[in-house]
Amino acid sequence: MEERIGSILIVVNDREQVQQLNQVISQYAECIIGRQGISMKDRQKSIISLVLEGTTDQLGGLTGQLGRIKGIQVKSIVIKSDKP
Repeated sequence: MEERIGSILIVVNDREQVQQLNQVISQYAECIIGRQGISMKDRQKSIISLVLEGTTDQLGGLTGQLGRIKGIQVKSIVIKSDKP
């Protein structure tokens, strides 16, 4: 299966869900190239940005699991990798 490069933007509206969020992300650690977290203290939210490389099944699986967590918003974009 072809590899894809993707990015996932995660908005954490409920900080009580962070442990579950991190457990899901850890399951896909082999796909994660980079992770950035920003705390928005004045809005009681956090933003996490992930840069990934993997199959569409892997990236879709991660996005799907994250999207099922209450208090978490997820948006993803995926493009074809030009790996030889």
